[in-house]
Amino acid sequence: MTTTSSKTGPVFFSKQGGQTMMEGTGFEGLALGQDLPDSQDSFAELWGNVSVSPPLLNLPLAHHNVWQDGNMEALLPEGFDEKLFEFPPEVSTADGVTPPASTVPVTSDHPGEFGFQLRFQKSGTAKSVTSTYSEILNKLYCQLAKTSLIEVLVTKELPTGALLRATAVYKKSDHVAEVVRRCPHHQKEDAADHSSHLIRVEGSQRAQYFEDPNTKRQSVTVPYELPQLGTEMTTILLSFMCNSSCMGGMNRRPILTILTLETPEGLVLGRRCFEVRVCACPGRDRKSEEIKSKTQIGTKQTTKRKNPAPTPNTSEKKAKSASSAEEEDKDVFVLRVRGRERYEWLKKIHDGLELLDRERLSKPTVSVKHEAAAPSGGKRLLRSDSE
Repeated sequence: MTTTSSKTGPVFFSKQGGQTMMEGTGFEGLALGQDLPDSQDSFAELWGNVSVSPPLLNLPLAHHNVWQDGNMEALLPEGFDEKLFEFPPEVSTADGVTPPASTVPVTSDHPGEFGFQLRFQKSGTAKSVTSTYSEILNKLYCQLAKTSLIEVLVTKELPTGALLRATAVYKKSDHVAEVVRRCPHHQKEDAADHSSHLIRVEGSQRAQYFEDPNTKRQSVTVPYELPQLGTEMTTILLSFMCNSSCMGGMNRRPILTILTLETPEGLVLGRRCFEVRVCACPGRDRKSEEIKSKTQIGTKQTTKRKNPAPTPNTSEKKAKSASSAEEEDKDVFVLRVRGRERYEWLKKIHDGLELLDRERLSKPTVSVKHEAAAPSGGKRLLRSDSE
């Protein structure tokens, strides 16, 4: 076997059966499974003719001081981007992701720049009503799972995709941190996916129910719809799926409903809040609580404006006028009264007292003599005659 070199590399020849055969045309044309010649001289000649670009022995080596000094920039080629391996800055909250709710929701009214307002259906205090609203108490009374109409008003056009969110929270500070949920009894009877939600939106297939992963508070949203032709408000239908007296649920603890107007990104545009009582007879409970509230307000105002203790001269005058019915009290006192209804009550009392005084003065004084009554029978008369 002989070896020759060419411009493309070494060529191997072998003799088989008296014929010379060429087994390769170059180093690049060698097959993976082809056997190399066993001769050491042939291999050395082959390796010397292979052109390596660039030669491995001619590679530039960095000075050892670079590694000792820690100057790693000297090893980098010119034009290398030093910020290639830097991490990008943290991305802010993406559009369309609702920001997390606050631990303690705000319950104050805020109409915002769009003049967000609510109106409730006017109904009396009859026992047959299923939902009624008290303007005095800012409180909605409704029956279990009965629809309550709420009208939404704004003063100007809202951004595209605006929505309304309803959330229930406890009114008192002792329970405000707790989540308002339905009682276990009503949850078990309900087969809906959102069976634990107290507030539901009726009449809309676009309602969505949420539970905040941090606070676990539950809410329901519905897209805001433009008012229909000839009206200025949009109506939504809410129902409350548990009684206020349910054990394991609200358990007679007063609740508030927060209705917020939001953008699709979760930005609050307006907020309204009202108290809710879910009971069997809304009209009766509203009437009794309004009367109780008026009585408490009247008692507080009377205590604050209580007149000072009367002076001795005033007491003597009052005692003198009370002992003598014929004498007319010449002193006039002025009493300032707040509220038309209270004024009418006090006026009736005053008119009644004036009427008693006039009747007392108009009747003549009659002296009564204590004499023995004449007998009705004749037996006493005969006895007196005999005496």
